[in-house]
Amino acid sequence: MEQNKKWIILGVILVAAFVIYRTFAGGYNKMVDYDESVITAWSNVENVYQRRADLIPNLVSTVKGYADHEKETLTGVIEARAKATSISIDPSNLNAASMQQFQQAQTGLSSALSKLMLVVERYPDLKANQSFLELQAQLEGTENRIAVERRNYNESVKVYNTYIRSFPNNLSAGIFGFERKIQFEADENANKVPEVQF
Repeated sequence: MEQNKKWIILGVILVAAFVIYRTFAGGYNKMVDYDESVITAWSNVENVYQRRADLIPNLVSTVKGYADHEKETLTGVIEARAKATSISIDPSNLNAASMQQFQQAQTGLSSALSKLMLVVERYPDLKANQSFLELQAQLEGTENRIAVERRNYNESVKVYNTYIRSFPNNLSAGIFGFERKIQFEADENANKVPEVQF
């Protein structure tokens, strides 16, 4: 009888240990999987921003051929591009400060590109130039890709954050150092209608 009691206690302990192991191991592995999804999504965001940055020198060269006296605007685009490409975020350290710095640089580049497009309006020959039209179409497509990849990144972050904040995953997330990731947020000036002057 005493021997049976020991086996029952040992069996209960083993079953409890197995359940705890499966809970933590499965949860940990899922957190790693979701974390890797966030890192991949961030890499995709950076990839399309880099594509945009790579298009800019060709765009500036094309505009420069027609509007060389628009040096201030062209210089502004080049400087904004340099600033935007100099800021890189380590995907394992996505925090509010680094994300804000990244977004500010990208917003500055978007603003400079908008000014460049306004300059283009003054040059009908440039607007009809096939190279410019192709570059403009590629830039528009890239802007759409940026929006898609930012949305995909935010979705990955949402899944990850929801998972690590749910019980009992929040316990193992705290133990293993999984922290909330920051999402892209709209620029604070995004809801203001831009002034266009000709």
